[in-house]
Amino acid sequence: MKNQTSNRIFFTLNPLVRAMGFGLLISITAAIGVSGVTLAAEGHEHGPTEAAQPHATGEVGHEHANETEEHLEAPDAHGHEETQAEHSDGLTLSAAQRDLAGIEVVKLAEQSFSLEAVATATLVVDRDRTVTLAPQLEVRVLKRHVVPGQEVAQGQAILTLGGAAVAQAQADYINAAAEWSRVKRMSTSAVSASRRLQAQVDAELKRATLEAMKMTPAQINALASTPETIGSYQLLAPIAGRVQQDVAMLGQVFAGGTALMQLTDESHLWVEAQVTPTQAEKVNVGSKALVRVGQHSIEAKIIGRSHELNSVTRTEQILVAFENPGHVLHAGQFAEIYLSDNAKGGAVLPDAALTRGGDGDWQVFVEDAEGFEAVEVEVVERQRGMNLVRGLAPNAKVVISGAFFLASEQAKAGFDIHNH
Repeated sequence: MKNQTSNRIFFTLNPLVRAMGFGLLISITAAIGVSGVTLAAEGHEHGPTEAAQPHATGEVGHEHANETEEHLEAPDAHGHEETQAEHSDGLTLSAAQRDLAGIEVVKLAEQSFSLEAVATATLVVDRDRTVTLAPQLEVRVLKRHVVPGQEVAQGQAILTLGGAAVAQAQADYINAAAEWSRVKRMSTSAVSASRRLQAQVDAELKRATLEAMKMTPAQINALASTPETIGSYQLLAPIAGRVQQDVAMLGQVFAGGTALMQLTDESHLWVEAQVTPTQAEKVNVGSKALVRVGQHSIEAKIIGRSHELNSVTRTEQILVAFENPGHVLHAGQFAEIYLSDNAKGGAVLPDAALTRGGDGDWQVFVEDAEGFEAVEVEVVERQRGMNLVRGLAPNAKVVISGAFFLASEQAKAGFDIHNH
């Protein structure tokens, strides 16, 4: 009876207990779900639970995203500042960039030029590096080996010359050299001193005639062993230079002493300038001068003055020498010469060397071991495209062409040519 009663009670309570257990399970599941939502919001999980609370979750995510972006940008900004500090000393260019920008740099040897002490001038050949080819005997042009304006090396064949006078001179030398060789071998008892002297003088005279024809010692010595070459010879370049004033025509006969052509070494040029008596008082041989030809400015050296006034122009001529690397300038071009003037003082630079800095002041670019650096200068005077400036070191290497490119790179990159 008791067992039956107990079973009845169990089966009566069991649905209630099961109902209560089911409710408890639902409560626990709901609690777990709420905790999941909270954890999802804090962990930035993009799921259905977060979509149910877009406002709260979006604000939290946005704040954290901003913190993340600031955290990522901070090291980069710091690195950028370090890079700028690293490159702010100067702008650096590769050789290709220099060529493309047309960068030209000059070294200021002194700062005593004046815009008022200026004279017109003309470029001429350096007479110490120029040779006129003018055989001192009648010659005929048999062959040409060069063209006008051609660069030739020393010893290169220029012309093949010949003719009756050439053949006669060569034959005379061969005979005289043979006679002198014979007499020289004879004893003093067999030949008189006067005969010996006469043979030697005759051989040297005939050699001098060939040298006046511009034959080289090697060519002259070879005549005795190759007499079949009598009647012609090759005129060789005595120096390396450019062929100029070429008048030699094939087959033409030139009288002795006629200039056939000129060879000039253009790596050095002279400048002939006319100065007033007042300017001439400040001219000292050996002092510096500034030569301007178009956009080119070259420092030069005064090598001479005439000490004589032209009767028509009432001016004195001075000679200035300068190096011409790359043969950029040529004889015949007009130029201006700026003379030194200690009373004025300053460096004379072309307009192309000056640019405006960020604050509006004048600046030039100076090249040093770290690249190109902008240096502010004071412009004292401006005229005829030239500027008298102050504020530069005596031996500064100043950019006189391509400064605008450097200024644009400076403005674009904030002193950093690599735009870091």
